[in-house]
Amino acid sequence: MTPSHKNKTLATFTATVFGSIGLHRFYLKGPGDIWGWLHFATLPISLLAYSLLGKNQQVAFLFGPLIISGLIACLESLIIGLTPDEKWDAKYNADSGRQSDSSWFVILLVVLTLGVGAIALIGAIARTFDLLFTGGAYG
Repeated sequence: MTPSHKNKTLATFTATVFGSIGLHRFYLKGPGDIWGWLHFATLPISLLAYSLLGKNQQVAFLFGPLIISGLIACLESLIIGLTPDEKWDAKYNADSGRQSDSSWFVILLVVLTLGVGAIALIGAIARTFDLLFTGGAYG
Protein backbone atom coordinates (compact mmCIF):
# COMPACT_ATOMS: atom_id res chain seq x y z
CA MET A 1 0.00 0.00 0.00
CA THR A 2 1.37 3.40 -1.03
CA PRO A 3 1.62 5.99 1.73
CA SER A 4 -0.62 9.02 1.30
CA HIS A 5 0.76 12.22 -0.16
CA LYS A 6 0.65 15.14 2.29
CA ASN A 7 -0.44 18.32 0.54
CA LYS A 8 1.42 21.42 1.72
CA THR A 9 -1.39 23.77 0.68
CA LEU A 10 -3.97 21.79 2.65
CA ALA A 11 -1.67 21.62 5.69
CA THR A 12 -1.13 25.38 5.56
CA PHE A 13 -4.87 26.00 5.21
CA THR A 14 -5.79 23.73 8.12
CA ALA A 15 -3.10 25.33 10.30
CA THR A 16 -4.45 28.78 9.46
CA VAL A 17 -8.15 28.05 9.90
CA PHE A 18 -8.33 25.11 12.33
CA GLY A 19 -4.89 25.33 13.92
CA SER A 20 -6.04 26.25 17.40
CA ILE A 21 -7.64 22.80 17.73
CA GLY A 22 -4.68 20.99 16.17
CA LEU A 23 -6.28 19.70 12.98
CA HIS A 24 -3.10 20.35 10.98
CA ARG A 25 -1.06 18.25 13.39
CA PHE A 26 -3.46 15.33 13.04
CA TYR A 27 -3.33 15.66 9.25
CA LEU A 28 0.46 15.60 9.18
CA LYS A 29 1.37 13.19 11.96
CA GLY A 30 -1.79 11.23 12.73
CA PRO A 31 -3.75 10.71 15.92
CA GLY A 32 -0.67 9.78 17.95
CA ASP A 33 0.73 13.31 17.93
CA ILE A 34 0.89 14.65 21.49
CA TRP A 35 1.15 18.30 20.35
CA GLY A 36 -2.03 17.90 18.32
CA TRP A 37 -3.87 16.65 21.39
CA LEU A 38 -2.44 19.53 23.43
CA HIS A 39 -3.82 21.98 20.85
CA PHE A 40 -7.15 20.17 20.94
CA ALA A 41 -7.31 20.20 24.75
CA THR A 42 -7.26 24.00 24.86
CA LEU A 43 -10.86 24.17 23.61
CA PRO A 44 -12.51 22.13 26.40
CA ILE A 45 -10.21 23.71 28.98
CA SER A 46 -11.25 27.19 27.89
CA LEU A 47 -14.94 26.26 27.75
CA LEU A 48 -14.75 24.66 31.19
CA ALA A 49 -13.02 27.73 32.63
CA TYR A 50 -15.68 29.95 31.07
CA SER A 51 -18.54 27.87 32.44
CA LEU A 52 -17.08 27.70 35.95
CA LEU A 53 -15.51 31.15 36.31
CA GLY A 54 -17.29 33.19 33.63
CA LYS A 55 -19.00 35.55 36.06
CA ASN A 56 -15.92 36.42 38.07
CA GLN A 57 -13.16 36.80 35.47
CA GLN A 58 -12.52 38.61 32.23
CA VAL A 59 -13.39 36.41 29.24
CA ALA A 60 -10.03 37.06 27.54
CA PHE A 61 -8.19 35.36 30.38
CA LEU A 62 -10.56 32.41 30.43
CA PHE A 63 -9.98 31.76 26.73
CA GLY A 64 -6.24 32.34 27.12
CA PRO A 65 -5.19 28.76 26.36
CA LEU A 66 -7.22 28.75 23.14
CA ILE A 67 -5.82 32.15 22.12
CA ILE A 68 -2.25 31.01 22.77
CA SER A 69 -2.90 27.82 20.82
CA GLY A 70 -4.21 29.90 17.91
CA LEU A 71 -1.12 32.13 17.93
CA ILE A 72 1.14 29.07 17.93
CA ALA A 73 -0.88 27.64 15.04
CA CYS A 74 -0.31 30.87 13.07
CA LEU A 75 3.42 30.44 13.56
CA GLU A 76 3.20 26.76 12.53
CA SER A 77 1.21 27.77 9.43
CA LEU A 78 3.96 30.20 8.43
CA ILE A 79 6.60 27.51 8.92
CA ILE A 80 4.60 24.97 6.88
CA GLY A 81 3.84 27.42 4.08
CA LEU A 82 7.40 28.71 3.77
CA THR A 83 9.04 25.28 3.76
CA PRO A 84 10.56 24.58 0.34
CA ASP A 85 8.86 21.80 -1.62
CA GLU A 86 12.00 19.64 -1.61
CA LYS A 87 12.28 19.70 2.18
CA TRP A 88 8.52 19.14 2.48
CA ASP A 89 8.68 16.05 0.28
CA ALA A 90 11.73 14.72 2.13
CA LYS A 91 9.95 15.05 5.48
CA TYR A 92 6.34 14.07 4.72
CA ASN A 93 6.28 12.46 1.27
CA ALA A 94 9.44 10.40 1.11
CA ASP A 95 7.61 7.18 0.18
CA SER A 96 4.60 8.54 -1.70
CA GLY A 97 6.27 8.59 -5.14
CA ARG A 98 4.87 12.05 -5.92
CA GLN A 99 6.43 15.49 -5.75
CA SER A 100 4.80 18.59 -4.34
CA ASP A 101 4.26 21.59 -6.58
CA SER A 102 3.08 24.49 -4.45
CA SER A 103 1.23 27.24 -6.23
CA TRP A 104 0.55 30.88 -5.53
CA PHE A 105 -2.30 29.91 -3.19
CA VAL A 106 0.21 28.90 -0.50
CA ILE A 107 1.77 32.36 -0.65
CA LEU A 108 -1.66 33.98 -0.30
CA LEU A 109 -2.32 31.78 2.74
CA VAL A 110 1.02 32.78 4.25
CA VAL A 111 0.28 36.48 3.73
CA LEU A 112 -3.22 36.05 5.19
CA THR A 113 -1.83 34.14 8.16
CA LEU A 114 0.83 36.77 8.79
CA GLY A 115 -1.78 39.53 8.77
CA VAL A 116 -4.28 37.70 10.97
CA GLY A 117 -1.56 36.50 13.35
CA ALA A 118 -0.06 39.99 13.71
CA ILE A 119 -3.47 41.54 14.40
CA ALA A 120 -4.32 38.80 16.91
CA LEU A 121 -0.98 39.14 18.70
CA ILE A 122 -1.20 42.93 18.92
CA GLY A 123 -4.80 42.68 20.10
CA ALA A 124 -3.94 40.09 22.74
CA ILE A 125 -1.06 42.20 24.03
CA ALA A 126 -3.19 45.35 24.10
CA ARG A 127 -6.08 43.63 25.90
CA THR A 128 -3.75 42.03 28.41
CA PHE A 129 -2.16 45.36 29.27
CA ASP A 130 -5.61 46.97 29.48
CA LEU A 131 -6.79 44.32 31.93
CA LEU A 132 -3.61 44.34 33.99
CA PHE A 133 -3.06 48.08 34.31
CA THR A 134 -6.56 49.61 34.14
CA GLY A 135 -8.74 46.73 35.24
CA GLY A 136 -10.52 46.65 31.89
CA ALA A 137 -11.52 50.31 31.87
CA TYR A 138 -11.32 50.49 28.07
CA GLY A 139 -13.63 47.64 27.22
